[in-house]
This record gives sequence, C-alpha cells and structure tokens, in this order.
Amino acid sequence: MRFPLSEFVFSVLFTWFAANPVLAQGAPAPPPPVTVAKPIVKDIVEQDDFIGRFEAIDQVDIRARVSGYLDKVHFQDGTFVRAGDLLFTIDPRPYRNLLEQAQSAVTSSQVRLEFAQSDLDRAEQLRKTGNITDQLYDQRRQSFLTAKAELDRAQAALRQAQLDVEFTEIKSPLSGRISRKLVSEGNLVNANETILTNVLSLDPIQFYFDVDERSFLAFSRQSRGGTNTSANGETNEVVLRLTDERLEPRKGHLDFVDNRLDSASGTIRVRAVFDNKDRFLTPGLFGRVTVGASDPYRGILLPDEAIGSDQDRRVVYVIGENNTVNIKPVRIGPRIDGYRVIRDGLTGNETVVVNGLVRVRPGAPVTPQTTTLPPVRERNGS
Repeated sequence: MRFPLSEFVFSVLFTWFAANPVLAQGAPAPPPPVTVAKPIVKDIVEQDDFIGRFEAIDQVDIRARVSGYLDKVHFQDGTFVRAGDLLFTIDPRPYRNLLEQAQSAVTSSQVRLEFAQSDLDRAEQLRKTGNITDQLYDQRRQSFLTAKAELDRAQAALRQAQLDVEFTEIKSPLSGRISRKLVSEGNLVNANETILTNVLSLDPIQFYFDVDERSFLAFSRQSRGGTNTSANGETNEVVLRLTDERLEPRKGHLDFVDNRLDSASGTIRVRAVFDNKDRFLTPGLFGRVTVGASDPYRGILLPDEAIGSDQDRRVVYVIGENNTVNIKPVRIGPRIDGYRVIRDGLTGNETVVVNGLVRVRPGAPVTPQTTTLPPVRERNGS
C-alpha cells in the first residue's frame, strides 16, 4: 500500500519533534524593553489654580450736571478716550444768557457798593465835627454793609453761572474705553439723572477670584503666605492664563484680600492686578490664576505615565539588581512644569520605568533603555 508524499513528510517531522522537545519549544523570549530615567529633582513651589473674572479699577456713569437738550456727541461708540476729552455738549445758549445776567448784576452791585462807601466816608467826616446824628450815620453804615453783601451774592451767582456754562461741555473724568451713547442728539437731559454713557479704565486691570477655606488655611501657614498681598517686603506674584490659553501667561501681583470669609460659600475674595498695556484684557472676561501654594522646597518629579495604580494606591516601578523590577508605593501631589510631584516614597536617586509599564511585572527582569527627562515638559505632556 502506497502513502501520499505529504503524509510521509508529516510522519517524519512528528517523529523528530517528539525526540527533540526543547528544540520544538524554541529559545526563551528576552526580557521586555522599557524606557527608564532618573526623576527630576529641583527646587519647586506648589501651585493652585483659581477661576475668576476681570473688573475695571475705575468705572464711571457719565451724567450731565445741568439740564438741557443734548446738542452734540463728540465720540465714536466703543473707542478709547482720555481724561478731559469732550464727550457731549448740551445747548449752552440758555446758560450763556444767565451768565450775562449774572455779570450785569455784579456790575450793578459794585456801583451801589461804591456809592455806599463814599456816603459812609462823608458821614464819618461829619461825625468828627458833630454835624450828623448817630441815627443817620448808622443808616449809611447799614447801606454800605447791605451793598457789600449784595455784591458777594452777585459774585456767587456769577460763579455758579460760569460753572453751568462749563458743565454744558461734558468731559471724560478718566482714561479708558467708552461704551455706546445712550441718548441721541435733541433729547432732553435731566441734571444728575440721565445716564449718557459709561467709561471703564483698562490699564491696569483687576482680577477677582475666590479662595476656598481649606486653601486659605494652607496659604496662611506658609512663611510667604500664598494669598498675602506681600511677604518680606515683596509682592506675591500670580500667573494668569485665559480660557483659550493661546497667549503667553501674564504675571501680576496680589493687592487685596478681604477681611472675612463668606459664611454662605466658605470662600474669601482675593484680588490681583495686571498690566494691560495692549488693552487686550477686558472687564468681565474669565481667566485662571496660578498662586503659589507652598514655600520653596526640594521636590521629586515624574511624568504621569510613569505612575501606575495598584488597587487603592499609586506606585512606580524601580529598576533593581540584575535589571529586575521592584514596586514602590508613592504619594503624589500636583503637576508642576509638566510633571507630577512625588510627595513621599522616593529619594530621587532611583531609576524609574517611565514608559512601557504594561510590559513590567514586579520581580521580573527587563531590558532598560535609559533616557533623560527634560527639566520642563510642554503642557500637552510631550
């Protein structure tokens, strides 16, 4: 009986592998490759982030000080104005008429005062010779004092009339960005009531944010005091980032902490000040500030991908003798410079697996590939 060739070959190979089982299994696999590095050890300051909103340092609702019909608007909506720029003009003609009347009243009062003064001088000369009664002398002195008082009153009315004419030109009390006009030309404006527009200052600009009670207590225990407006004669700096994070961070300083915590929210209001030369920061805009949350200390930093989880604890994998992997529990802190702070568990001299954690097992050997971590990583972790 003849067998096909394929069955003959299979029978020979089966007999050979059965006689050489070690060769059939092949050589043992080498230890898996992993990337290892020394932790970053440097002086750091822990930081906390808070969300807040910008507000103008100065803001003014522009109102008229005299009543009248709005004659002209001298600005464009939304532009930048400087202190003293003319904004509105109220029809000045009625107030100019009152000014001329006040000037005439002053002139008339001056004439009456001069006449009363000369009349009193004559009475004093006659009194020396006894040719005038005391009653007549007192009457002329009374006329002089009355004329003097009328002149003072007329001069006060003149000054008020001059102010009213001046108030028909409404000028900006501060430099900043102006809003739109709220009243059009030809409308009646009531003194001290009608709001014509408003102006907000832009440079510098304030940033208000709320700090929770737990963070505030932690800040208060620091020697520098994270929310103190100054420490050791130096202002406490903060770093600002906007919500889109497309601009470089801006630095400012704290200048105000409220005197009590809000019992309803359990927070305290804090204020920072930032330069705004380019007028990009706008009142009402949201932002995020970073505040120093600790005093400077020597910290140990690792990338987040070098930290694993073992049930309810965080661990790192350290290279030991013969390139075997040892597991070490750690206590982690916040992120700084793109790394995670290791509060406890490492000394900084270990060699740690930073990439390839899925291929390591405690006590198993690995093939380490050494790399050097940069002092600062990009925000995306690259």
